[in-house]
Amino acid sequence: MERANHSVVSEFILLGLSKSQNLQILFFLGFSVVFVGIVLGNLLILVTVTFDSHLHTPMYFLLSNLSCIDMILASFATPKMIVDFLRERKTISWWGCYSQMFFMHLLGGSEMMLLVAMAIDRYVAICKPLHYMTIMSPRVLTGLLLSSYAVGFVHSSSQMAFMLTLPFCGPNVIDSFFCDLPLVIKLACKDTYILQLLVIADSGLLSLVCFLLLLVSYGVIIFSVKYRAASRSPKAFSTLSAHITVVTLFFAPCVFIYVWPFSRYSVDKILSVFYTIFTPLLNPIIYTLRNQEVKAAIKKRLCI
Repeated sequence: MERANHSVVSEFILLGLSKSQNLQILFFLGFSVVFVGIVLGNLLILVTVTFDSHLHTPMYFLLSNLSCIDMILASFATPKMIVDFLRERKTISWWGCYSQMFFMHLLGGSEMMLLVAMAIDRYVAICKPLHYMTIMSPRVLTGLLLSSYAVGFVHSSSQMAFMLTLPFCGPNVIDSFFCDLPLVIKLACKDTYILQLLVIADSGLLSLVCFLLLLVSYGVIIFSVKYRAASRSPKAFSTLSAHITVVTLFFAPCVFIYVWPFSRYSVDKILSVFYTIFTPLLNPIIYTLRNQEVKAAIKKRLCI
């Protein structure tokens, strides 16, 4: 598909996180370690869940898919950002920029729906334990997973369809370490006010509504847990706390960025780093530390 003939910008310049050479070297070392931690942490969960038969349950099936998405989400921009710390001129091609935005919204939308699926799983496990395996059958799990990826694809495609029609004929400097849709839209050589509203409606409302639905869902589950047997409550609360922590870490920066995406304040870089790098790092740590079954399986796998 060809872009409009009057679009003359073939690449974008990324300003990165800092102009200080010393800070860039520090960032290079720090984010290199973090990225390795993301890959190893999420791979460890994937391998553990795959090869430990005790973890072949709906909850861990969804958790392994969350780890897969997190690992890819951290990989769409982080490796280039790390390499760019060593470059004086940080550029990205138009199609490279387009690809970053597409995969960010694809994976972000998919993860939102996957977190909703995990909330459904916890509701059934805690509120209907006798029917858990019947309700959360392989067919239902496959449907939830495919629905998550389908929503992510539709969400991303609807966002990127607008980008193909925008003319870029001059400004090409992005004040970030990757191509973020709100920042790229600002560079178009036309009035993008309506498009900005569409971005807010698509991304902001999707994030906000999903987040509120998850809060209500977990509120109902917590209320139900209080009336369960005392012996089950500590384990249930431990599992729920891990899920709620991950949901909060994922949605808080996402909602802020896309409900107020065109503000003049320079908090977007910090939130983008947290959203694309630290959340994928923290997720496996949280689920490992708060889940005795996963910890036991990892120790067994590592022969500790």
